[in-house]
Amino acid sequence: MDEFEKLLSEHKCAIERFVKFKIESIHDAEDILQDVYLTAYQKYDSLENKESFKAWCISIARNKCIDYYRFSAQAMCVPIDSLSETVLFQSSCGISERSVVIETLEKLGDKDKQILYLYFFKGMRQEEIAQKLKVPLGTVKSRLHNAKERFRKSYPYLQKEDENKGDFVMKKLPKILPEYKIIFVEEEAFPVVFEELPNWFIAPKMGEEITWGHYSMPGRKLDEVVCSKVVCRINIHGVEGVEINTTFQNPENYKKVVDSHTYYAQLTDTHCRWLGESYFDRNGVKQLITFLDGDDFVAEWGFGEDNCGNETHLEPKGDIKRKGVCVTTSEKEYLFDVVGRYSIVVGKKSFDTVCIMEVFKNGAATEQYVDKNGKTILWRRFNRNDWAYDRYEKEWAEMFPENEQITINGEVYVHWYDCVTDYIF
Repeated sequence: MDEFEKLLSEHKCAIERFVKFKIESIHDAEDILQDVYLTAYQKYDSLENKESFKAWCISIARNKCIDYYRFSAQAMCVPIDSLSETVLFQSSCGISERSVVIETLEKLGDKDKQILYLYFFKGMRQEEIAQKLKVPLGTVKSRLHNAKERFRKSYPYLQKEDENKGDFVMKKLPKILPEYKIIFVEEEAFPVVFEELPNWFIAPKMGEEITWGHYSMPGRKLDEVVCSKVVCRINIHGVEGVEINTTFQNPENYKKVVDSHTYYAQLTDTHCRWLGESYFDRNGVKQLITFLDGDDFVAEWGFGEDNCGNETHLEPKGDIKRKGVCVTTSEKEYLFDVVGRYSIVVGKKSFDTVCIMEVFKNGAATEQYVDKNGKTILWRRFNRNDWAYDRYEKEWAEMFPENEQITINGEVYVHWYDCVTDYIF
């Protein structure tokens, strides 16, 4: 095996993951990958620093994806006045929130739309635009400057991002989790648009922020307070998303920050998924892990088939079935399904919800009760009786005999802890 083949073999998964994140059609993605490998092979001798092979190949892949969308737009003869989000920005996980760019363009005049389209979407130089429109170069520069200014004033997120960089507005959570009732409702589960990140209670879109608490059972004591806020839009390896700043607070003193992390995530019209995480390790070195980091990322943040994330439009699929405390599942590797309709009563408040269950191969399971607004009312974690036995050297039923138990495919799972957000208070 020569040097090129060896390097390609080491980084092929990351390159494939990048292209398949960007391209909806699996057949087109495979064609692009072959083109990427061929181009990389032909130009390999021009790469001076072989340690940059992965980043170099990703840049080739990014350009191939851009060319693919440009060619698609030209082939379909898409007019400027009806520029399609689907043509230009659709990925394997649906359309991203960049539709706001198109909406902003639609507010502008025809000349502004035309010059912005030629400059940004078609990638033409100003000299080329002048030749195409048959106007002086100075006119193009003036028009482009004015069009960008008008776009900036009309684009909603530039102002919002600056406003969202302030401190968290935190609501205090109770030190002891109030008693609650979970009542099964003999009615069909309603469909719900659920845009929160898996097990994180925040939707990855501008303007969102949430405070949530972790309560251990059976004592119901508040052990940790987590505050998350979406602060800006980001682009990771050509994939658009948002940055979420998160602090972990001392439950006895909210002003005392125990730790802080930065997360990156994406919401499309069909899926919600993690893109990456950054944090400082014990040596003060900032670590960054993204969706291109293979098993290291997937083990912690991977959800859904091929790490596509969780679907946002939910209704029962039949992968998980529940009757009382008895749960049965299909043989799929990853299970995430609506299992019924429930009323959650907390104090004097009652919430109409559907229960979304998640079952993992490693012996963990969760219940998430979500209302018609797509907001989590109550989240509960269960462990299979032998979960992490090597670490604890006891079964969970022995450690927490008072805690609630359910069975999944005949095996005992024990309630461990709950999470609730400031939304219900």
